Amino acid sequence: MARRVVGIATIVVLLFLYLPILVIALYAFNADRGQSWPITEWTTRWFGDALANEGVRDAFVLSLEAAVGATALALLLGSLAAFAVHRFRFFGRETISFVLLLPLALPGIVTGMALNATFNTIGLKFSLFTIIVGHATFCVVVVYNNVVARLRRSSHSIEEASMDLGADTWQTFRYVTFPVVRTALLAGALLAFALSFDEVIVTTFTAGTDQTLPIWILTNLRLPNQRPIVNVVAVLVILLSAIPVWLSQRLASEGGTPTRH
Repeated sequence: MARRVVGIATIVVLLFLYLPILVIALYAFNADRGQSWPITEWTTRWFGDALANEGVRDAFVLSLEAAVGATALALLLGSLAAFAVHRFRFFGRETISFVLLLPLALPGIVTGMALNATFNTIGLKFSLFTIIVGHATFCVVVVYNNVVARLRRSSHSIEEASMDLGADTWQTFRYVTFPVVRTALLAGALLAFALSFDEVIVTTFTAGTDQTLPIWILTNLRLPNQRPIVNVVAVLVILLSAIPVWLSQRLASEGGTPTRH
């Protein structure tokens, strides 16, 4: 009896989470431009129309560039911060750790407003660069979290043993430290990419007149004639976000083991 209740509860939770996504996916194959139910005629023509849409292609490229740029910046800053906080003891260490995590908890609209005001104040023109900076503010957090969690699960004694055996700092990092954290770095990078690729609130304040894919969806959702293409693009965004998150979850569960040389 308990097993059946747990099974039913699991199904209910999954339906609650994914039924709206399933509905959008089904409407992407609806031959009717409207969103009437039940669907009486099916088609794949909207996928071709989406691929041929220049606005969709430009928005996709911009989203890709922004996600790659934000991920690279987050990898650099997040990993450096993780090593600094984990390896060294200094005054205010816990406060810095809290401050590093705070951007992920702040409302996106607050972060966006703050960035917008800052860019306007210093006279920085809105562009791909400002989008990357905006996305990196929260992408740094996920990289930091992954790396610092892996470092806490690893023993510092293996690095000390490496140094005792004659390895210099670079050799120790290359053969001992990096193998321990590399899956955490990759997991953090994949999650940062997914978060950046589908971000819309901060992007609204930092993109200026440029349109990423989520901004394109938001803009064209109000146009009835564009709704079938919007549904297709939404499915594309879901897939491109879900795959990195799934890979990140798999990598984050793996332990880092130094390679033997």
